[in-house]
Amino acid sequence: MPWSEDETVASALLTAPSRKLVPGQSTGDASRQDLVIQYECCGAQVVEACGDYDMNSIGPLADALKTATETHPKVILDASRVTFADSTFLNLVILIHQTGKLRVAAPSERVRRLCTITGVDGVLQIRETVDDAVAS
Repeated sequence: MPWSEDETVASALLTAPSRKLVPGQSTGDASRQDLVIQYECCGAQVVEACGDYDMNSIGPLADALKTATETHPKVILDASRVTFADSTFLNLVILIHQTGKLRVAAPSERVRRLCTITGVDGVLQIRETVDDAVAS
């Protein structure tokens, strides 16, 4: 999903060793910082989702997960820092799960509850830590 020209470019260019930061879609709330952090771990691509995910902010996460499934044999979604997730997030996770490459690691209480209520926890490969997900 392309970023608008008026967004702060600095946040899009942040890079740490072996971690790529991708800003969330602008919501007009400068205090909200939704990020997707990507890095490789033992041959798996880890995609760390941080913040709120709904139909207005899912784009960067969807792009990161799609790219990860195209380039890596195993994809780990670290959901420990997800503060809000709705059906848009759940739909994305299910679609990526269908590739056979996805593991969900350390889901936040909100993500865990969403998966439990919908019954998706019996379908997804959910692990307690990123290390457990990489090893599975």
